[in-house]
Amino acid sequence: MGIMAKTSTTTQGLRAAIERSGYYPALVAEAVEAAVGGEPVRSYLVHQETTFDQNEVRRHVTVLVLTGNRFIVSHTDEQAADSTSPTPYATTSTESVKLGRISSIVVSRVVANPESYKPGTLPREIVLTIGWGAVSRIDLEPAACGDPNCEADHGYTGNSTADDLSLRVSEAGDGPETVRQALTFAQALSEATADQTR
Repeated sequence: MGIMAKTSTTTQGLRAAIERSGYYPALVAEAVEAAVGGEPVRSYLVHQETTFDQNEVRRHVTVLVLTGNRFIVSHTDEQAADSTSPTPYATTSTESVKLGRISSIVVSRVVANPESYKPGTLPREIVLTIGWGAVSRIDLEPAACGDPNCEADHGYTGNSTADDLSLRVSEAGDGPETVRQALTFAQALSEATADQTR
């Protein structure tokens, strides 16, 4: 599950959070620590999710780390034995992004009973989407004019969306503390990227 901290012992807290997740902690910690290097950790979030793929249960852990200059993303997935490996295996990847490259941070909140919402109430779930230009999605559709009888080709219209990372955290699946921690991390990242534009 998730853990977030903003103290002088944040690096040790990150390691402890990875170990508490119980998901190949030595492998995940080594990859994250190598990506962080000697930089102090300002904030972090460890999120584990389990998915069901036909007859298999698969686990995945995402570790988000904020340093003074970078945003680091680590993903670890487990795989069953297949034609390339006679034994189960895990794949870990890390990406390091300069804070100045982050172009968007979107926090979508789902709240119950919005008519009686009180400020400070924890959302039922959030989706944190972060874009830095590594992955863009283009949605196109034929363009049209206002004339229903027009048969001319008006080309295409569409939207380009940067969504390099999308992370869903819910109270039901991850617990209220993880939702709170994800919101805190999102705020820390937003503040850090705002500092880069000043």
